[in-house]
Amino acid sequence: MKFVPHSYQAYAINEVIEKPEIGLFLDMGLGKTITTLTAVTELLHNYFSVHKVLVIAPKRVAEDTWSRETEKWQHTRYLKISKVLGPIKTREAALKEKADLYIINRENVDWLVKHYGKDWPFDMVVIDELSSFKSSASKRFKQLRKVRPLIKRIVGLTGTPAPNSLIDLWPQLYLLDRGERLGPTITGYRNQYFNPGRRDPSKYIVYNWVPKDGAEDAIHEQIGDICISMKAKDHLQLPERIDNVISVQLDPKEREIYKRLERDKLLEFDEQDVLANSAAGLMGKLLQLANGEVYDDEGDTVHIHDKKLDALEEVIEESQGQPILLFYSFKHDRDRILKRFKQAEELNWEDSIARWNKGEIPLLVAHPASAGHGLNLQDGGHIIVWFGLTWSLELYQQANSRLDRQGQKNSVIVHHLLVAGSVDEQVLNVLQGKEQNQDALLEAVKARIREAGGKA
Repeated sequence: MKFVPHSYQAYAINEVIEKPEIGLFLDMGLGKTITTLTAVTELLHNYFSVHKVLVIAPKRVAEDTWSRETEKWQHTRYLKISKVLGPIKTREAALKEKADLYIINRENVDWLVKHYGKDWPFDMVVIDELSSFKSSASKRFKQLRKVRPLIKRIVGLTGTPAPNSLIDLWPQLYLLDRGERLGPTITGYRNQYFNPGRRDPSKYIVYNWVPKDGAEDAIHEQIGDICISMKAKDHLQLPERIDNVISVQLDPKEREIYKRLERDKLLEFDEQDVLANSAAGLMGKLLQLANGEVYDDEGDTVHIHDKKLDALEEVIEESQGQPILLFYSFKHDRDRILKRFKQAEELNWEDSIARWNKGEIPLLVAHPASAGHGLNLQDGGHIIVWFGLTWSLELYQQANSRLDRQGQKNSVIVHHLLVAGSVDEQVLNVLQGKEQNQDALLEAVKARIREAGGKA
């Protein structure tokens, strides 16, 4: 297939070629992989400015997406790809192959840096899902930081640069510019742009950081010259997305059990106890209970209600046979869904994707962490149901984008099953709040394509 870039893709390709360090904050569906591949091809074989390219990606993306995208297009089909995956001996053999791109999953970055040490051979690195390096304490960040001076060109790709807060930006930007814009240390970045929020004075622990007045604009201005933001709504004609909240009501007995756990952090049954040892643990238990079952201290489940299963059954009936992509939170959610709905199948990488896109699976059940990257499911349906929500904005957005993406022909309906008056509602509010904050960041650094002759 011949690749004819859209104006926004042509702009991004040129920026990657022109700038040795760049962050492409591209919304899902804008073709960040082929955009980057095209720029890499130019740099390798027309400009001769790089010689060995490493791509760091989530495991499933490393296994499939980059090689599949390379084979798809006429101008990249000749590229030789070596996948540095699997056992150590297999990885070592892959590194010895002569290739244009070497692709490794992010979990093996620590091993790769130790393997080469000071003899690091890659003069260009592409980080697919840059936000997975948002923790400055992670091994992958610390190891890549060691070899960053040896990297001539670096590209960071993500649609969610600040999935939780602007604090997440520092490690990602450091890998791009080695601290030039946001400072050389996370401590300095925090002190300059943030005030401590909720904290425990006795343990000197800060639980969250609040941007100082004007800090967001200042951060956006600092990074705007090397970060390009593009949102799908500005460049693609996508069908409307409809977000729907389905309120699930507990009966008085079930509501009392929920309130008792919320109040006492403890539930006592005949032979089972459910105990929450911390605030985070309590939130997890409440989310489990809202879904219908909760794990006890022994790891067994205590059944409380089937209200969400009943609500899901109504959604299925109202959908009149149209396929549904359902996201669950806990294993007991999955087990109960599969037991009650015999037509349901769990997502696996082997054949369920192809069968879903052919319309052969009426109810596809997936955990958002297993469907977050590199899955094109838009041909199989347009209805999403969240049986239980995730706290991760990144997982939430990526999961929804399996259907709400380029190629979708119908309005995407996203149903959220929320127990009224429960932590379910709080999670959705938090996700919406995070999305607003991130949208402010993306808007602030949005590429001025109009000024470059394209469509902004």
